[in-house]
Amino acid sequence: QVQLVESGGGLVQPGGSLRLSCVASGVSIRTYDMSWYRQAPGKERELVARSWSYGSRRTYADSTKGRFTISRDNAKNTVYLQMNSLKPDDTAVYYCQARGGRSDESWGQGTQVTVSS
Repeated sequence: QVQLVESGGGLVQPGGSLRLSCVASGVSIRTYDMSWYRQAPGKERELVARSWSYGSRRTYADSTKGRFTISRDNAKNTVYLQMNSLKPDDTAVYYCQARGGRSDESWGQGTQVTVSS
């Protein structure tokens, strides 16, 4: 099993930056696809970014591409999401996901990101 703990959320002004961290335990994330999702009130959960387990492939939502960067440090069993040029529409609960297959999917508790002046 994979246990995930997110941190780094908080209140930031528009145009500001935050760096989210997701620390995994229970298994190495080296063979797992690691992703960040977010969910805002009244909206469906959406994929923000994904770091594929093989190679250096990365996937970003159109709304975040160019502003957000996902990275991983397999030695530290940690995935990061660097968020720059934040907008009010980025306000949401951000969740870390580890996926090893259809029957092997874990989620963190989430961390709140609020972008407001």
